[in-house]
Parts: sequence; structure tokens; C-alpha cells
Amino acid sequence: MSITVTSILVSIVYVAVLRWAWRVLNWVWFRPKKVERCLRQQGFAGKPYRLLFGDWKEKSDMLKEARTKPIGLSDALLPRVMPFLHQLVKDYGKNSFMWVGPKPRVNIMNPDQIKDVFMKINEYQKPSHPLLKHLACGLGSHEGENGLNIER
Repeated sequence: MSITVTSILVSIVYVAVLRWAWRVLNWVWFRPKKVERCLRQQGFAGKPYRLLFGDWKEKSDMLKEARTKPIGLSDALLPRVMPFLHQLVKDYGKNSFMWVGPKPRVNIMNPDQIKDVFMKINEYQKPSHPLLKHLACGLGSHEGENGLNIER
């Protein structure tokens, strides 16, 4: 039995495709489900993860519906401006999470916990894209202690 160049190339392509498929499956399903389990163990509540798009469709549908209704001067603004967040807090409480694609967005509304997050600035890093530093500069793009220094 001889090994041909074609069989070697087919094997390499096969391994590369399997590796790529595993990475995609991990990004789209396994990692979000693991993160969801961890968040629930820490006491956060929220909707279960939905494949790839998360809560985007429901969020955009609620926003479209809220904008079609007229608003009065004495009406609350939050149900009109952020209806999905308003409904999420009503349904799941102030410590909840929502899905933005395959990534969770955690909502913390307890002042003591917010203070704890701001005091431990190096432990809670902001997610960023490598090109973000080149495209945007300002308070939102700084990490660590540089993010809190305000020059006069």
C-alpha cells in the first residue's frame, strides 16, 4: 500500500476542516452554554441562549413595537426607549443577563455590586476588538487605571 500525495493532501484538508468546524461549534454553542451555566450558578437569571443571534430578534421586535405607540409627557421613558431591558428586569430581576449574539451582557443594578466592579477595574476587563484602539479613542476605549484618570 503506497501513500500518495493526493491522499496526504486530502488528509490535511480533512483535518483542517474538522478543526475549523470544531472552533465554530465551540464559538456558537458550547462556550455560550458553559457561560450561561456559570452565570446561573452565580445567581444571575435570564433567557436561555438561542443559537447565534441570542436575543437580537426579540429585542428589535420589542423596540419597533414600542416606537409605534404614542407616548405622553407623564409616561415612563424606559419602556419606550429600552423595552427589552425593561421587560428583562421585570421578568428576571435586577441581576440578569441577555444575549448579544453568542456573548452575554450582564445587567447589575445593585449599587454595592456596581461599586465593587468599579473598584476592581483590572479584574473586570472590557471586551474589545484589536482595531478598536485605532478607530476610537476616549474614556470607553481605555483599560485599567487609565480609564479612570480624568485630566483637567
